[in-house]
Amino acid sequence: MPRMTAVGTAVADSDAPEREKPRRDHWWSRKPRDERRPVLSWRLLWNPFEFRHPAMIAVGFGVLAVVFLGLLGSWLLLLNRDTRPKSVQEAVEDFRQGGTSDGGTVALRPSAGVYTYEGSGKERIDVPPASHSQGPEIPATVTHDDNGCWTFKIDYSVDHWQDYQYCSRDGTLTELGGRTFQRWNFVATSVDNLSTFECDPAAEMVRTGMEPGDTWEQSCAGTSNQVSGTVVSAGPVEYVGEETLEVGGESVRAYHLHRERELSGAQTGEDVVDFWFAVDNGLPLRNERSITAHSGSPIGIVTFTEEGDFMLSSLTPRQ
Repeated sequence: MPRMTAVGTAVADSDAPEREKPRRDHWWSRKPRDERRPVLSWRLLWNPFEFRHPAMIAVGFGVLAVVFLGLLGSWLLLLNRDTRPKSVQEAVEDFRQGGTSDGGTVALRPSAGVYTYEGSGKERIDVPPASHSQGPEIPATVTHDDNGCWTFKIDYSVDHWQDYQYCSRDGTLTELGGRTFQRWNFVATSVDNLSTFECDPAAEMVRTGMEPGDTWEQSCAGTSNQVSGTVVSAGPVEYVGEETLEVGGESVRAYHLHRERELSGAQTGEDVVDFWFAVDNGLPLRNERSITAHSGSPIGIVTFTEEGDFMLSSLTPRQ
């Protein structure tokens, strides 16, 4: 509208435009609702610095913290519950329920029953992150099969056992294969995995007339109910020499062998184990191992690792 000069003359707006008020462009300035950005928007979650004001940045970080803690809580719910050792008594009860009796004396075949070992170990998977402990008491069961063969099953925990199928003939101890069972217990579910391996030809563990430094090749192939395809475990075994171990206050002669195998096929990795077998009956006296296995999955590569050892603490089996 027109304004008046000091002498009362009307001046048109076009000649002297009305002076505009200073523009209030602060972050707190009110705007029509349809022009204002929502404070808690997805854009704020994605970029908390978008509004450029310390108060808004603080709100952005606060929202991000809530989201992060929520995701972390959900992730923690997926973490596994650790396992527990299997007791010797539990193993004895399993042995008795199997109705297995001692099949008599055969060279390089130990008496049937449950043996007590002491040891420790840790096994892990990285996705989702989970781990199990082994020991300190580890039972192992020997059962007799036909034709001088026998099975050695060791219970690292109630959720992890492994067995080896051996045959003793003419002073030679061979491995026919074996199985490994593992269960991972999560809050909402559990995952069971059973792997079965066969060695064809049989893998020689103890040879007649072997000398320290002797090396020979072994190869076994296996499948798993959680991994499609076949895994090949192959590599050399070396006879380190004869050693004396102390078991329950007694000196026991042992064959020491060192084995290094590469995994290929459905899984990749390595399996490095040192074995000590009793000279008189072939019983495993000591074991040290380091295992790494990589497996494909819908979410990428999953890596399993295991480090452990065990040592016989008593030569007398329980039946």
